Amino acid sequence: MAKFAEMESSINTIAKGTTIKGGITAVGDFRLDGTLEGNITLNGKLVVGESGFIKGNVVCQNANIIGGVEGNISVKELLSLNSTANVKGDILINRLSIEPGATFTGSCRMLDEVRRENEMRANEQQVDEAVEQ
Repeated sequence: MAKFAEMESSINTIAKGTTIKGGITAVGDFRLDGTLEGNITLNGKLVVGESGFIKGNVVCQNANIIGGVEGNISVKELLSLNSTANVKGDILINRLSIEPGATFTGSCRMLDEVRRENEMRANEQQVDEAVEQ
């Protein structure tokens, strides 16, 4: 059991100067200082270092963007954009922190807002179905 706990807390790292073409799915945390051309899905935290760049979509628990992302980002908890971050794409988040100097081009939606909209649609659909009967 101890080995499993060690694996869960491990941090995967892609070094500066490394380019990966293809998607990444990982358990645990991930630090990217190189380039990823593909989507990344994590159960943990993503850190995109200053030299890091992702051209693809991101799905994770938490993220700290110091470098660049060109794609949509979905973060279940906290997305932090450092002052050097450059994000081009839509984001869906629970909480957002943006330092002065960060650049962001796209739309931003809060998970709570999306949940409320989905609940309203479901309620409207139930009402429409009840009226039809």
